[in-house]
Amino acid sequence: MTSSSRQQHAGGRPDSNRDTGALGGESAPASGYLLDNARVEAGERFVWLAELFDGVTRGHFERLGVGAGSRCWEVGAGGTSIPEALAATVGPTGYVLATDIDPSWLKAGDGYDVRRHDVAADPAPEPGTFDLVHARLVLVHVPDRARALATMAAALKPGGWLLIEDADTALQPLACVDDSGPEQQRANRLRDAIRELLTRRGADLRYGRTLPRALREAGLVDVAASGSFPVGGPACNRLEASTIRHVRRELLEAGLTDATELDAHLAAIDAGKLDLTLAPLISAWGRRPEKQPPTHG
Repeated sequence: MTSSSRQQHAGGRPDSNRDTGALGGESAPASGYLLDNARVEAGERFVWLAELFDGVTRGHFERLGVGAGSRCWEVGAGGTSIPEALAATVGPTGYVLATDIDPSWLKAGDGYDVRRHDVAADPAPEPGTFDLVHARLVLVHVPDRARALATMAAALKPGGWLLIEDADTALQPLACVDDSGPEQQRANRLRDAIRELLTRRGADLRYGRTLPRALREAGLVDVAASGSFPVGGPACNRLEASTIRHVRRELLEAGLTDATELDAHLAAIDAGKLDLTLAPLISAWGRRPEKQPPTHG
């Protein structure tokens, strides 16, 4: 969510944004979030996403001044790692709210509150009160991204920060950037197939690059961004294996691969033959102005 269910991250997502580089041609949009929280593989993915990106995210929290007494809303939390990190940072004088369309992986009472919430449909909780609102790998899956972003911005107190982190899969679509042999080429074919499934369900695979503009259009100031691009290592391998198992049925039902190819790919991962990578994670942040500009008319 991940996320309004992002995974973490947000529910069913038909949308008009199609990636013309995806496999399979035109087809009717599918429904339901592809990487939903209901399967055991979701928990595995949360672990490896945390291993890959929590250090990046925590660095942004520190840079934006999150500390003792801060009030934070983690949108589409998915797993526990970020809510727990925020709770440890803000301490007993602060407050952390973790929300998700499916909050079943969250643990109320571990220093943060848990609430079922759809950021694309529900109003902001406690508007105008948060020092930080954060979502990672959420909005890429939400059709009405502008509305979700406005909801998060509305939750900020004057001077509060909105931090959005989303992948840009179209910017770097390969599973193996070193496309050197048949195992690597197979990995890239399967990454294309997963991108096709995501596109059919409304994901915007080019959303990450638009984040700075989207934050400015939401009325935020002091907007900036950075990117993170992990290449190789056990966490990338385990995340890839968990993702393949998570979407195996959908890949087969869509006719985008077969069981032999999937099993061979998983075996290559287990054998350590692949230097797998991910799409760049674009982190963008902006601040709600201390004073709103006067309205006219």
